[in-house]
Amino acid sequence: MKMRAMILDKCAPIETSPLRLAEIDRHEIQRPDEILIKIEACGVCHSQLHGIEGDWQDIGIPPVLPTVPGHEVVGRVVKTGQNVTKFKPGDRAGITPLLEACRKCRYCKEGKEYLCESSVITGESLRGGYAEYITAPEDFATRVPDTMSPEYAAPLFCAGITAYKAVKAAEPQNHKKIGIFGIGGVGHMAVQFARMQGCDVVAVSRNAGHLGVAERLGAAHTIQYTDNQDVFLSGLESECGLLDAAIVFAPSDKVTDTAIKSVKKGGMIVIATVGERPAFMAFEEKTIRGTLIGSTADMEEVIRTCEEGNVEVVTQTFPLERANEALKKLKDSEVQARAVLIP
Repeated sequence: MKMRAMILDKCAPIETSPLRLAEIDRHEIQRPDEILIKIEACGVCHSQLHGIEGDWQDIGIPPVLPTVPGHEVVGRVVKTGQNVTKFKPGDRAGITPLLEACRKCRYCKEGKEYLCESSVITGESLRGGYAEYITAPEDFATRVPDTMSPEYAAPLFCAGITAYKAVKAAEPQNHKKIGIFGIGGVGHMAVQFARMQGCDVVAVSRNAGHLGVAERLGAAHTIQYTDNQDVFLSGLESECGLLDAAIVFAPSDKVTDTAIKSVKKGGMIVIATVGERPAFMAFEEKTIRGTLIGSTADMEEVIRTCEEGNVEVVTQTFPLERANEALKKLKDSEVQARAVLIP
């Protein structure tokens, strides 16, 4: 059997439409613990754009070509392996960027399987979400309620869990002033998760439209980012004072440096993107920590929180074959928050 998929043969600027629509062999269950999912929606992540354009080839992303990108997937289970107990045909399931891990190493045993050295990443082989079907081990898939629409649920499986985990890493408290640098697909959810913890959110973005979304979602302050660091820091101090903590989603070393300088002495900076090691003054006793998606248990928590907490996911949908267009709009900051592909 065949399926439609968007294939990347060679990394290239998105303006050249490097993804091509093709018919490839449909994935089939290979192991007794796997499920086969008919994809209903796949979110379009900014990190996927970097992979497609070749920005991260120096760190081995993508590891193989050709590949089918896409790593935040929701769909219906259509077939199960003989040992599967968690799902049955007809159930809805979602997959994060962590497609599978070894389950034997120290990280897996500690419940931090996302740090596993032998992990398999969704969208870095032919098993990606820009397609009609995908297989996954049942332990690395999460149940999705029927009450969630596909375009709502899919972004939760990367943007949602990244935002949730980053806010958690910032050690949120009531009226703690948290700056969120980068208000896009991930940042707009982080605004909401931080507010649910009682934090006063300061949203920072270059894009005025994104700041409008942040304000509507409850940010206490919105500040437009400028590359002139002195001007930005002066504006921040006069608007709301130094931050207790900052979370960085914008993949820019300059933004990270600005975020560090925006935080008071003894504060926390959470870096949730790829970048160079930042410089900071040790005597200021600031804490800088990284964060990376999360575990299956974290993902279940995200689904539960969104189901109970009325979290809004701002999306714009595109048919699968318009993946190049969706990514180009993302690159040009023309997507309000999260683009989602519908096969």
